Amino acid sequence: MELIDIGCNLTHDSFDGDRNAVLERARAAGVVQMVVTGASEAGSIAAHELARSHPGELFATAGVHPHKAAEFSADTESVLRELAATDEVHAIGETGLDYFRDFSPRRAQRDAFERQLEIAADTGLPLFLHQRDAHDDFIAVLRSARDALSRVVVHCFTGSREELAAYLDLDCHIGITGWICDERRGTHMKDYMGDIPDGRLMIETDSPYLKPRNLRPRVKTHRNEPQWLPWIAGTLAACRGETPEALAASTTHAARAFFELPATTKAEAGSGMVEHSSP
Repeated sequence: MELIDIGCNLTHDSFDGDRNAVLERARAAGVVQMVVTGASEAGSIAAHELARSHPGELFATAGVHPHKAAEFSADTESVLRELAATDEVHAIGETGLDYFRDFSPRRAQRDAFERQLEIAADTGLPLFLHQRDAHDDFIAVLRSARDALSRVVVHCFTGSREELAAYLDLDCHIGITGWICDERRGTHMKDYMGDIPDGRLMIETDSPYLKPRNLRPRVKTHRNEPQWLPWIAGTLAACRGETPEALAASTTHAARAFFELPATTKAEAGSGMVEHSSP
């Protein structure tokens, strides 16, 4: 199976000591391409640099997470626009609203969200979105801008069936993480994962966060890695009544089309050889 991790925070400092080994383990697990999340001005620059050092295998987003929204400035917008013009950046975000922790004031979150929606509209790049405990405001902002946007993924979806339907009605893609593997808080989602059409479902680790709790044998670390994406795929496939192979094929195809990634094979990714062609 070939898998694509559409959201991993590989610039996180927890990977500083063994980042190359993390990538090797991902390759060995069949994860052939990864999208590195930019969640702040500095983080977006770092994601771009990491992607540039692994052409054809790593790609980047450029954005400011709602936790960092209070830091969003005119200079930040200029940096994001410059990054968006590079070959390595394939989406705008991570952006959105997060009322669970309110690390930035809600007005600042909304302003930063709207300004990044404008960047996506101007550049034609897809959007990588975050929402937690803010669905009503989030969907209202997104709905008002949706006609001007190309493609949208609601990353790390953990919401209700009604929230899922609202995103699908706006032609959004859905990103599923290891939350689906958590028996404490992900079980409510299992009944309606089949509602997501093929072509709009993608998978991600959000590493180093959200390590799948159903890993066997158990691993003595709290840090998540892209190598465990197959566990997420397997759990999600079971929820949808599909084989892991079928889910891998459909989510990989969806990710390549959404992010406009070049075609590759597992062997080519491991050797650094990439065949560039249309998704």
